Amino acid sequence: MTSLLPSPATAPRRRTVVKAAAGVAALAPFAATAALGSAAYAAETAPAFLHGVASGDPLPDGVLLWTRVTPSAEAVPGSGLGPATRVDWEVAEDQGFTRITASGSLTTSAAADHTVKADVRGLRPQTAYWYRFTAGTTVSPAGRTRTAPLVGAQVPGVRFGVVSCANWEAGYFSVYRHLAARTDLDAVLHLGDYIYEYKTGGYPEPKYVVRQHAPTHEILTLADYRTRHGKYKTDADLQNLHAVHPMIAIWDDHEFANDAWSGGAENHTPGAEGDWAARAAAAKQAYFEWMPVRPSTAGTVYRRLRFGNLVDLLLLDLRSFRSQQATIGSGTVDDPERSITGRTQLDWLKSGLTSSQAAWKLVGTSVMISPVAFGALPAHLLEPLTKLLGLPKGGIPINVDQWDGYTDDRAELLGHLNGQNIKNTVFLTGDIHMAWANDVPLTAATYPFSKSAAVEFVVTSVTSDNIDDLLHVPADTASLVAETAIKAANRHVKWLDMDAHGYGVLDVTAERSQMDYYIISDKTKQNATSAWDRSYRTLSGTQKVERADRPVR
Repeated sequence: MTSLLPSPATAPRRRTVVKAAAGVAALAPFAATAALGSAAYAAETAPAFLHGVASGDPLPDGVLLWTRVTPSAEAVPGSGLGPATRVDWEVAEDQGFTRITASGSLTTSAAADHTVKADVRGLRPQTAYWYRFTAGTTVSPAGRTRTAPLVGAQVPGVRFGVVSCANWEAGYFSVYRHLAARTDLDAVLHLGDYIYEYKTGGYPEPKYVVRQHAPTHEILTLADYRTRHGKYKTDADLQNLHAVHPMIAIWDDHEFANDAWSGGAENHTPGAEGDWAARAAAAKQAYFEWMPVRPSTAGTVYRRLRFGNLVDLLLLDLRSFRSQQATIGSGTVDDPERSITGRTQLDWLKSGLTSSQAAWKLVGTSVMISPVAFGALPAHLLEPLTKLLGLPKGGIPINVDQWDGYTDDRAELLGHLNGQNIKNTVFLTGDIHMAWANDVPLTAATYPFSKSAAVEFVVTSVTSDNIDDLLHVPADTASLVAETAIKAANRHVKWLDMDAHGYGVLDVTAERSQMDYYIISDKTKQNATSAWDRSYRTLSGTQKVERADRPVR
């Protein structure tokens, strides 16, 4: 995501498994205990599971399981210390593990930062399972997961939690707690900025830091990235989310460095901070070690997951292959030689959209594809937005880190949707710490008198700063003025909330896809409450969003 520095199922009627919140409550003590961390472990005997358990990338016949074992007190994340350790895993049909479905074992070591990943197959489709790990006599917290429906199967609905942009130092992860409390989700989509790379007090400024991360310096090396991932996974709310829902994640820039591209980043100084290729490789290695993500071809995160006849989910990697962001005023945003996806990934995406037989095509894109003009904003609001979105300080109508900076790729993709008459494409986006509901026009300048090729739902941040945070003014003050100006200049933008922190719940049926937007009361409070904000939906065949008067649940 662009820098914020001065210089981010249907309701229980479908559920025949793990029905009540008791299942969530049963997991919470495990997560809280594991979150005590290495200090609590120092007096214990090896091994221990201090970073929780997780599952991800559900398939009709399997799911990826994850944990991290601490074999000895000195074997903290990133240390490179500790012996090789055998870890057993088992998957059961019941929470008491009396009906074991699958089991196995593997050995992990410091070479993998003692992380464990088991790609389990042979499971039944659309079924809930419990899983756990054992090292020696130590048993991990139990987790709950769910497989996807068979490809092509009749599915009445699919429901995802949707999140992005979780800055440890900017607040607490109560968003994750509220999503973990829901028993109606098929998975949680994390659209990027799962971690942040900055030094302590780098963002936000020191006096606004809510809690200190580790390491305290900017992360550059493999040990640094491992340590930062490890710190995040001591959070009890994050552990609980992973323990009760499978996660489907992609990365954005802060898993590497701010405004990353294939050959560098805005927040990377060659020489002083080492070689970019080495830093990016370290970031990717740590990510795949610590996240319940199944790498796609060549170790990227672009991949496809399918949910019956209802949803094809195409997930993008918009950092590994992109050209450097355009220089403002250079006129290069329209250069056909520049790409945000890279040729291979764009062809893969177009082919997947064309071949899909699912009712809905969901595209996970870490940065906004809808065109947005910012130039009409008042000066006092344009200044904080230049920090939030990486705009030039003199004012410019586009954010070149988004698809606005790579217009040829966008035109080709939207032209493909229109030319092939591909309906029901929904872009799901994070990155900019705001919530949006947009039509995605073929030609923004003439909209609404020209076609909409798709729709886009953008979720706000878990904790990362928004415009009122940056200005240090009360909520819904300066942001309201900016929202009015942006909507007036962009008629395809049906709604945006530039102030709140929260999450989305996307509910998909054959008739419509609806995003319910939820906000939390105060990101700086561990006991923050959650409330429904608004809902928007797109009806099948329309390629347009409209407001819904209530959440699905």
